[in-house]
Amino acid sequence: MLMALRRARGIRRRARGLSIVELMVGVAVGLFVVAGASFVAVNQIGDNRRLTLETQIQQDLRAAADLVARDLRRGGYWGLAQTGVWYVDGPAVAANPYTGTAPDVAEPPVQEVTFSYSRDASENGTVDANEQFGFKLDGDHVIKTRVGNAWQALTDPNVLKVTGFDVTLDVTTVRLACFKECAGGGTACWPEQDVRRFTVNIAGEAAFDSSVKRSVTNSVRMRNDAVRGACPA
Repeated sequence: MLMALRRARGIRRRARGLSIVELMVGVAVGLFVVAGASFVAVNQIGDNRRLTLETQIQQDLRAAADLVARDLRRGGYWGLAQTGVWYVDGPAVAANPYTGTAPDVAEPPVQEVTFSYSRDASENGTVDANEQFGFKLDGDHVIKTRVGNAWQALTDPNVLKVTGFDVTLDVTTVRLACFKECAGGGTACWPEQDVRRFTVNIAGEAAFDSSVKRSVTNSVRMRNDAVRGACPA
């Protein structure tokens, strides 16, 4: 009987559960595990957010650069270009009224470019208001596009803050050959052709996170070269 009582007391002592020290150690270990998992999750969410912002900013910059390049490529288009071609016994050639650009010579990068091209069939030798175009960096860190006499936002300031918009013009001049020499001989009076190429650099950052920065560079040649002068009649 006594042996049975001692055995029952031993069983109760062995099944008494965790001590307060053991419980605190277990809680501390659990907190460390939860803190580590939370740190990893927060970092993952932050990385995903940054990657999303970088992708969005890059896409917006690329879209803006492509729009600028597409319009610049059309600069100088003239619906009556055939009247500017000289041929033997032909009428006097007409000058293309759409060749003008600003900048028009190679110079340090500028933050605004303007040009024009024909949009309709009516041609009267002058550039209409709706045929004037351009791009510039506004003071509110927005790239604006010109249509006629009005400037409209091309980029969204709520998403992208444009920090740089630089346009550089490179001009290569070549002399065109004519059937006749100049009066007195030589080729000094032959017309010249300006081959124009614009390089556009756009830099920007996320509107709500200035640490997310991206930039793009695009180079485009104007398809309609400027021709100065004419062959001798």
